[in-house]
Amino acid sequence: GGCGQGCVAILGAAGFLGQRVAKVLAARGLRLRLADRFPVVDPPAGAEVVTGELLDTLEDVIAPDTTAVINLAAVVSAGAEADFALGYEVNLGGLRAQLERCRHLGTQPTFVFTSSLAVFGAVSAVDDETATMPQSSYGTQKALGELLVNDYSRRGFIDGRTLRLPTVSIRPGAPNAAASGFASAILREPLAGVRTNCPVGEELEIWLASPRTATAAIVHGFDLAQAELGSWTALNTPGITVTVRQMVDALRRAGGDSSLIAWKREPAVEAIVGSWPARFQTRRANSLGFPAADDLDLLVSTHVNEHVSH
Repeated sequence: GGCGQGCVAILGAAGFLGQRVAKVLAARGLRLRLADRFPVVDPPAGAEVVTGELLDTLEDVIAPDTTAVINLAAVVSAGAEADFALGYEVNLGGLRAQLERCRHLGTQPTFVFTSSLAVFGAVSAVDDETATMPQSSYGTQKALGELLVNDYSRRGFIDGRTLRLPTVSIRPGAPNAAASGFASAILREPLAGVRTNCPVGEELEIWLASPRTATAAIVHGFDLAQAELGSWTALNTPGITVTVRQMVDALRRAGGDSSLIAWKREPAVEAIVGSWPARFQTRRANSLGFPAADDLDLLVSTHVNEHVSH
């Protein structure tokens, strides 16, 4: 065991962004320790895999050899709304345990925390100065996490950075418990010839990033020097503002059958997603060199090329 000096621990490594980030970092020759409650499928060669509940495995995952932690593990939006206690236990309690482990090690590892647009609540537009006023348990847990990461970083226990990711679409595979799952499903399912329901109206605006854009943001955030971040370590990463109707138009342009989408509104989903802003200014991320976001047609065509059999 042990991935040797200079080990990067990825938490939530079985998830789809975790797998993508692991591939990019493995290609650089970095030593990886991949941790998740679920088995990591097809890990990069040479990566160490730790499977189990985070609190049980924490000392093995964040160890004296760990120079960086990338935290992608969370109870997602609808799941955190449905199970109040679990959301706080994992999204806040789990994060605090990770941060405390880093503090006790005294090694000041790089710590990449992935947050979300859900920290903002229903404001019409967001820039780098917008206050976090979340209107969901998930958004609240992420906003609290941002504050913790910033303070542990200020105190020198970690070299922290928080990346607020847009809604990611198109996620491949089965739907997850996220309220925003439809933002992938309304493209992914018709492209595969499968029926799906859109639970929101076609006028709804969404702040989106492709998997490639989100992965590039995480890797770039991992690479940033602490000095570039200054005294506040959270930043909004690049995305695109689109309406559901524009997404359906892009689906048609890519040859997808939009008649496979049913339009049955789901108020519980509309309440969560409708409380998220969709218009962002990401000047700070742009100035720090984060790659520009893929546009809608590239987002769709990349998915078709990677996941739809021709």
